[in-house]
Amino acid sequence: MRITAVTCVKNEGPFLLEWIAFNRLIGVTDFLFYSNDCTDGTDHLLDALEARGHVHHLPNPAKGRNYQMEALKDARKQDLVLEADWIWVADVDEFLNIHAGNHTIPALIDACGDPQAISVNFQFFANDDVDRFVDRPVIEQFTRSHNPDLWCGDAAIEVKSLVRNDFPLQYYGAHRPFFKGNLAPRKRPAWTDGAGRPVPHKFHVAANPRRIRKFPAKGARAFATLNHYALRSLDSYLVKNDRGDVNRENRAFDDTYWRERNDPAWQDLSIQRYLPALNEALSELKSDEEIGKLHAASVVAHEKRRDELLEQPEYQAMQKQLRTASKLPPQEEDMLKSLGVIA
Repeated sequence: MRITAVTCVKNEGPFLLEWIAFNRLIGVTDFLFYSNDCTDGTDHLLDALEARGHVHHLPNPAKGRNYQMEALKDARKQDLVLEADWIWVADVDEFLNIHAGNHTIPALIDACGDPQAISVNFQFFANDDVDRFVDRPVIEQFTRSHNPDLWCGDAAIEVKSLVRNDFPLQYYGAHRPFFKGNLAPRKRPAWTDGAGRPVPHKFHVAANPRRIRKFPAKGARAFATLNHYALRSLDSYLVKNDRGDVNRENRAFDDTYWRERNDPAWQDLSIQRYLPALNEALSELKSDEEIGKLHAASVVAHEKRRDELLEQPEYQAMQKQLRTASKLPPQEEDMLKSLGVIA
């Protein structure tokens, strides 16, 4: 089975090898990376990985700021996508944690009954007072999250999607594929959640703008969870804030984004089943002298940029603010205040 992962990156150098090694473990066979405006050596590391046949690396074709959607439009023309059995569109801070069978994507597909798409709900992992960036697997360092079935008081949680090659595709979205709105009901794709259940109808047909990329998570992760490490360490979050993201150049992630995702109420260690094999795979990748040096250089660049940012008063203030921010999500805190539970 050929499974192609498609992703966009900007200054993700320290995290690339873990993501590639992890996705190989779960069954991804091919990688299509789009990069833009990298200053930490991400593009050089990807070029070296491509030279060894590990990934395919392209410059992001976007002319404006809509980096991800332009890349996904381009990806449809690429052989790695056209020849794949399944497409996995995800970001480098997202890890598909599979509970079914042997914990691989083929096992997930079998458990879900081989549909044409599988949408798996996020679980947002908290920073949980990890200040310093350390060059160790992210899935080892961050273990706490919100209650899996509720995020910021909302039962509907965002998803990312695996897409089979015969999906009647109109276009790939960052969170889910879309089919033409006038497609006859009998021709609509078989589509499940991460528990093998049909996705909700309004999500399926994109009938509700508020639910286009999310649906209720309760009971939806029996076979898989999408662990999202959007914050990582405070150091890395500051660097992320500085670089913007692949969708909106120079977008600042404010206190609300941090607080919504920094809810450590629940501990989940299940993804660490992959750690022994992951560490072995990382050691093998880094044993290549050039790959090892380029990875180490991206780590140095990441730490150097953190130090440069913390020379600026605004980043010193941001660091202090995030260290002391409430670990209650803003919506939950507002509700408790309205009930008089907290002042």
